[in-house]
Amino acid sequence: MASTYATEPTTNSCRRRLHLHCKHRRRGLFCFFFTGIFHERYLIFLTILYIMGLVTCAGPLLTILHPPPPPLPGSLYRSQELFLTLWPEIQSDNASPIELDNLWRYRRKLKEQRPCLNATAHWQPVFPSLQHYLVVEANGGLNQQRSSICNAVAVAGLLNATLVIPRFDLHNVWKDPSEFADIYDEDHFISSLKGFVMVVHDLPDELMESYNSSISNIPSLRVQAWASARYYLDEVYPILQETRVIRISPFANRLSMGVPPHIQNLRCLANYKALRFSSTIMNLAKKIVNRMTDKSFHSGGKYVSVHLRFEEDMVAFSCCMYDGGEKEKAEMDAIREKGWGKKFMRENRIIEPGLNRVNGRCPMTPVEVGMMLRGMGFSNSTPIYLASGKIYKEERYLEPLRQMFPLLQSKESLATADELALIQGFSSRLAALDYMVCLSSEVFVTTQGGNFPHFLMGHRRFLYNGHAKTIMPDKTKLAVLLQNTSISWDTFKDEMESMLAESDRKSIMVPRVKKSTRKGSVYLNPLPECRLIVSWIAVGWKKALEVGGALVLLSGESDVDVSEPAQDSRDVGVDEHDHEEKKFMMRGRLIGVRGWGRRRRDEIMNHVFSQVCVHNCKLLSPEFRDRIFYYKSYFIS
Repeated sequence: MASTYATEPTTNSCRRRLHLHCKHRRRGLFCFFFTGIFHERYLIFLTILYIMGLVTCAGPLLTILHPPPPPLPGSLYRSQELFLTLWPEIQSDNASPIELDNLWRYRRKLKEQRPCLNATAHWQPVFPSLQHYLVVEANGGLNQQRSSICNAVAVAGLLNATLVIPRFDLHNVWKDPSEFADIYDEDHFISSLKGFVMVVHDLPDELMESYNSSISNIPSLRVQAWASARYYLDEVYPILQETRVIRISPFANRLSMGVPPHIQNLRCLANYKALRFSSTIMNLAKKIVNRMTDKSFHSGGKYVSVHLRFEEDMVAFSCCMYDGGEKEKAEMDAIREKGWGKKFMRENRIIEPGLNRVNGRCPMTPVEVGMMLRGMGFSNSTPIYLASGKIYKEERYLEPLRQMFPLLQSKESLATADELALIQGFSSRLAALDYMVCLSSEVFVTTQGGNFPHFLMGHRRFLYNGHAKTIMPDKTKLAVLLQNTSISWDTFKDEMESMLAESDRKSIMVPRVKKSTRKGSVYLNPLPECRLIVSWIAVGWKKALEVGGALVLLSGESDVDVSEPAQDSRDVGVDEHDHEEKKFMMRGRLIGVRGWGRRRRDEIMNHVFSQVCVHNCKLLSPEFRDRIFYYKSYFIS
């Protein structure tokens, strides 16, 4: 009984054994599962570690087997290094220096252009009772505003509207609150345009009351960029007729370069005659030019002017890198964000400093300008006027230029602090001062694109019979040469002399008469379209004398004594002897030499008109001949 009990398990004991068995089995499955996970993670870790080691070891090997491509020629800034290498050779260079008197070799005369006898057929007088008004707001720097003003004059003439003195926007980069009268001579502007476009200081009170005495309350009319003359006549003119006043803001680049000749002539008249800087700027400019001339007595009073755009904001805007490393990059990023917000941080905006340099878009540094000029043959005794704002890191970048050209001057060195006080802190007024000093120089050097050299080169072409007398460096070529730290000084000089010869050729180039483009504007290439302002009536006077008599073409407004010879009459082909022999009074009609009959006088008149209009597209049709303005001093300040 007892043995039977010991060998035969009861039902309860079987249950206990089964429970224990199951419990131990569950523990084993759990341990097995946990161990599997642990080993799996361990294997993943080892795999990652292996791949990292493979990359670490294989990276240098791949670099050796497949090295990255070398930087593009001209993509790196090495100019400071090259200057230090070549400086001993530059100092010891005893080659004959270039003479400013014989620098420009091209003397090609401008070809006569096709006549345009009916250029002013659309001109109409303005009747005060039917006046309509154009209000514009010019934005940008000095010369972008200048472009807007000239375009505004043209649009006012096109729409037969009265122009209100343009208003200037305050830009967050230039930060110049100057108004029109602070920069330009308002009275001269109004009087110079008299008879072409009526200009007033303010809107009439009756119109101002309609807008609560604030021009800002006049709705701004949005006009597409580079709008054609037809667009203004079809879209803008009907609105002007209905409202009597329109306001266009912003007005930069709001008129096409290709406009009818009589409208293009208004641009010429505005830019080269009507826009004269204020007396404060002009008087100071004359003082600085005289002082610069006095310091240039070794070169016959002639000097070189350099427009250097290496200010902090320009360096930042160009997105170029020099030799400041990561610190410079951080500084430029901060300046770009402060001046232009998120413009340079957009997803589709790619900043490639090396590519910018290769394409010639980087501002030239002072040392690069100095090496270029010395390479072209300018000696260290060449007087140079530096037109610039505050140079970026001036103590580092400007010193090499002073070493190469000790006679370096600027407005700060030529004018006293008291003289500069009236315009100090106003970027547009300071730029206007530089503009006038550069205009008087024998050589102008442009180092960066922009409106300043654009307008100045055109103004110089206008004054120097089509020759801009400007050095225009090939910056793509310069970038490659200045990166090559092993180049010899003789090789560099040969390249610079070729570049100077090319600048001479380009300075005299006059584009063929084609449809005007943005790059071929009258602001950059004023001839032949703006030639009338200087010489058309002088040429006509000469032609009349050639056939045995003289004509006087009159304004019809008031008596004007023209007994004195015009200023610089040799520039327009009139001999001073002619002025002394022929003295006339302008009395609103055509006058012939005494003793001539009417028939002979008309023959001379027709002959002169046929000859003069080759040079002057502003010659008026017969019904408007009594409104001709001819005396050169009327057009040239």
